Amino acid sequence: MNRSERMQLKAFICLLGIFLLLLLIVAGLLCAGGSGEEKDEPLPPDSEEEEEHIPIIEQLHNVWIMEAGGEGLLCYIEGEERLLQVADPAGSDAKEGSADAQIGTGDADWGTDAWLLGLREQVADLELTDGLVTAVRVKSRKVSGKVLAADQDGVWLEGQGRLEFAGDVQGYRLYRELAPVTYRDLRVGYDFADFCLEEGQICAILLAREDAMENIRVLLKNSDYQGIYHERVELTCDTDYTVQVLHTGEFQDTVMSYSAGESLEITFPDTDLGNIAGVWPGQTSDMETGESTELTARWGTRLVVTPTARTGKIILQSIHRSQGIPAYRGSLELLWTEEGIVLVNELPLEEYLYSVVPSEMPASYPREALMAQAICARTYAYTHMQRAGYETLGAHVDDSSSYQVYNNILEQEEATAAVKATYGQLLMREDGVTPAETYYYSTSWGYGSDAHVWKTSSADSYGYIVPRHLSREEISRVLAGEGALETAAETAESKDLTQEDIFAEAIRSVDPGDFEAGEGWYRWTYTVKKLDPDKVLRQLQSRYEANDKLVLTQDGENYVSSPVGTFKEIRNLTILTRGAGGVADELLIETDRDTYKVISEHSIRYVLCDGETKVRRQDGSQVVMGTLLPSAFFTIEIAREGELVVGYNLTGGGFGHGVGMSQNGARSMAAEGYGAEEILRFFYEGCSVKEIYDDAEAD
Repeated sequence: MNRSERMQLKAFICLLGIFLLLLLIVAGLLCAGGSGEEKDEPLPPDSEEEEEHIPIIEQLHNVWIMEAGGEGLLCYIEGEERLLQVADPAGSDAKEGSADAQIGTGDADWGTDAWLLGLREQVADLELTDGLVTAVRVKSRKVSGKVLAADQDGVWLEGQGRLEFAGDVQGYRLYRELAPVTYRDLRVGYDFADFCLEEGQICAILLAREDAMENIRVLLKNSDYQGIYHERVELTCDTDYTVQVLHTGEFQDTVMSYSAGESLEITFPDTDLGNIAGVWPGQTSDMETGESTELTARWGTRLVVTPTARTGKIILQSIHRSQGIPAYRGSLELLWTEEGIVLVNELPLEEYLYSVVPSEMPASYPREALMAQAICARTYAYTHMQRAGYETLGAHVDDSSSYQVYNNILEQEEATAAVKATYGQLLMREDGVTPAETYYYSTSWGYGSDAHVWKTSSADSYGYIVPRHLSREEISRVLAGEGALETAAETAESKDLTQEDIFAEAIRSVDPGDFEAGEGWYRWTYTVKKLDPDKVLRQLQSRYEANDKLVLTQDGENYVSSPVGTFKEIRNLTILTRGAGGVADELLIETDRDTYKVISEHSIRYVLCDGETKVRRQDGSQVVMGTLLPSAFFTIEIAREGELVVGYNLTGGGFGHGVGMSQNGARSMAAEGYGAEEILRFFYEGCSVKEIYDDAEAD
């Protein structure tokens, strides 16, 4: 085949390919435009090949059903109200059930008025299908009782024993505004709540009411307030008394009845009790006859001692207080723990104050000062009754200076009269319903401070504790009204005591207009002639262990929380910053190794107190300070030998933290004719006195 023929063949093949391609395109177009039977159309709704619907299921546990009616179930879920529609039982899988009881008689009752009525104000598990309620399981079994102790895992109820919380436990406050609560909102010592049970565990807490609380529970520390556990308890009573045992259920029959003056001794074992499954025979002995009775106790057991007369007192012979052997009103509970026996004294709040007020303020002070102290002490105690300090042990406060000193001094007629004269009176914040934090201290240097001295996150909420000049001129301005307050504020601004030079000039002088200018603690000096670096090191390490945010180590330009290292020499001591009223707020300690910043008035008072040097008060008397300087209102002058600091001298004033009411200031004010409420208005701005027992809210 010659070249011309080959070219003709190739042209033919190309034309044939083009023809076939056109043919395929036409065929495709014909198929696309063909009959509907060949189209890929959607299937009709009743087609067996329709995709199956997958319902969305939601499970809600321990929901509070507020209302139930034709519009649905109004529920309180995670802090919000939510209206849920109920599924129509016709053609649905709606079902009902209960952990403890049935509502209605079956599916035929679903959605009826009677069925809905039974759901109102109940705790229930709900199942929602595509947003509609299709199952209800009501938790109708409830128990109640006085809360003896509470923690994150459960509660101790009088008459019920220890009950554990379910993993999905919910809590609701039913009075005032509906609100979520936790175990921390339970009132230890009170029966204000119901507890819903499921399979023996608490699935819901229902805070049903809030009454004025009249009884306080006080943890009694051992001798010299060394700790909360007792190895040995010896007691008697000035009237007949009974002893009862509470294990994990109801009170048993009276174990013993004693006559007035008969003694009871209980000794905590010093053996390893874990080897006998936490059960041991605790022995009680009649000290008069020597006869003994065996009491079986296990961890959590409570022994309750109660005088048969309301005015009877329990005499606790195994501990010592300043008054000698103390006697206690009310009842006494002995709680067994792995560390020892814990003692809790329950008594009326007013009777508790009979021992607190003379322990905190001398009964010889003027009546109006004692009344102001009584209101402060009652308010302070009441705030802790609302939020127990020892909730896991069932106590609101302890009897030491960590809260308020209780029963360290014998009751005094004048102090008791002040308590009775202010019966039920609390100091309320400006809203009229929230008790104030009524902090108080012994003596001012002429000025007070504010709650920021403790470096807590809550300090800003105590705006009613205003740094005042405790002078006659200032109280006249404050009590005169708003305009005078503005003038007082301007005066305070003109004397900025946070500035070192201004504070130093003021602390080295005496203002005769100050209420406490004649008090011994109004001015004092503290001279350490031989500084012990090892002692300072131990003090720093101790404060770091107590709160590692209040002792910082310099790292370049920053200060960081880091364990305190060793050092041999101290090169400088300086007050870096001052807080309201001139209180020392930050102390710089430069050593041969590191530089440290000590933060807060308490930490500074601790670190600079050597435990040996005596404070000389302005009246010439001298006092040894054990662990704390009198206050942090002072200037510091250092003595050097070359580069080393070998001693220091503090010129200071006041006794205590300086926050709230000065007790000696109150004494002077009362002596000059000011009443208790006027004194409190001066120290707690915007607060007012209110009687609580008459205003207790109904259920």
